[in-house]
Amino acid sequence: MGGTAGMNSELIKMFFTFAKIGAFTLGGGYAMVPIMEKEIVDRKQWLTREEFMDILIVAQSTPGLFAINMASHIGNKARGVLGGIIGSLGVALPSIVVILLIAMFFQAFKDNIYIEKIFMGIRPAVVALIAAPCFSMARTAKITLYNVWIPIVACVLITAFGISPIWIILVAGLAGFVWGKVKRS
Repeated sequence: MGGTAGMNSELIKMFFTFAKIGAFTLGGGYAMVPIMEKEIVDRKQWLTREEFMDILIVAQSTPGLFAINMASHIGNKARGVLGGIIGSLGVALPSIVVILLIAMFFQAFKDNIYIEKIFMGIRPAVVALIAAPCFSMARTAKITLYNVWIPIVACVLITAFGISPIWIILVAGLAGFVWGKVKRS
């Protein structure tokens, strides 16, 4: 019985951890990455930084909402299938509640100048929250002056030429595989 109570306690902690992340992050899934990393890797130590990066990569390439993908993969890795479900519910519930509240009161406040100014002030912070994980990921992925051209070329191909990120990922994976084979021989 003690094992079940301990597992339930861990799942409750997981739910509230993800609910806190979901409640206090503006800007969507990518803005959650630094907060998730700090909570999951640094504070709770449910995952190593490398495991977190692996999950980040998988979550980006998995169909669906990024935040839900991250929470479900992290929860599953840390506490199994039930952990994945609990993580997903925790990260989604605050957003659902906020969206319902906004929908209920939006008509009354949509033309309010103060609300408009609040959103204007939030935008730059959201950009910073989305940019911050890029530097953290670059460190973990061991991006150096020698290989920094790879993400730059990928960004240019996606934004300037409209090439699908799927093709970039496939070509980069294949090139990395070939490079690894050539380097070993």
